[in-house]
Amino acid sequence: MKWNLINTGLNTGRFNMDYDIELVQKCFDDEAYLRFYRWEPYCISLGANQKFEDIDIRKTGLSGIDVVKRPTGGRAILHAEELTYSVIIPASSGLTSTEIYRRISLALVSGLRLYSKGLYDAELETLQPDFASLLKDPSGAMCFASTAKSEVKFKGKKLIGSAQRKMGGVILQHGSILCGNYHLGLINYLNYEPREIELLKEELNHKTIDIESILNEKTDYIRLTESVIKGIEAEFDFSFKENSLQYKDISTKISINNEHLH
Repeated sequence: MKWNLINTGLNTGRFNMDYDIELVQKCFDDEAYLRFYRWEPYCISLGANQKFEDIDIRKTGLSGIDVVKRPTGGRAILHAEELTYSVIIPASSGLTSTEIYRRISLALVSGLRLYSKGLYDAELETLQPDFASLLKDPSGAMCFASTAKSEVKFKGKKLIGSAQRKMGGVILQHGSILCGNYHLGLINYLNYEPREIELLKEELNHKTIDIESILNEKTDYIRLTESVIKGIEAEFDFSFKENSLQYKDISTKISINNEHLH
């Protein structure tokens, strides 16, 4: 299988979600994609089945924050100080969706450990929460309020949130590697009472962690990206240098622009 490497850098929420969908539509049986991206402006993404009513659109507008829906499930995320990845792989690869999820998470853990020895305690969650019950609670609106099985945590706190969906004969998985703590501001845009907001703030602080808080230093996004790439290569046993474009040329792999997507 040929793996293609893409880094689209900073773009709007709509662009980022549409680009992932476009890659799904362009994915053939003998190829896969690894993509990295970030968000400008900052953006709240909602799970495919989540209601916009969960978010105070007036407040997000005043703060200059985008709001979009993801093609995957899950709950709300404030995309800000993070590195986002996506993997698009055909179902014909011979791997089940569960295997793909777990192996990508293992690759992410390897990448974190390569990035810094201070992240060596990153590991996979082994338990699956009762999402049906969680969704009934106020915290059910927030993706980072709980950690799903095989998601990446650090000393019990969620460090990477991922979501997956099979679309036709292709599996899309994307996720947020938390680099700074701006994601905690999500609670400011939820349509809940002040008392509930305070409780949710406590919960989010207690259940999430980010790279900068762990290492007490600013994130080197280029080096973090390169580390995750090495983790993916090792886990899936291939080399981008051998079967894909050079890293400096990846922005030209697929010709997609904002006019085409909107």
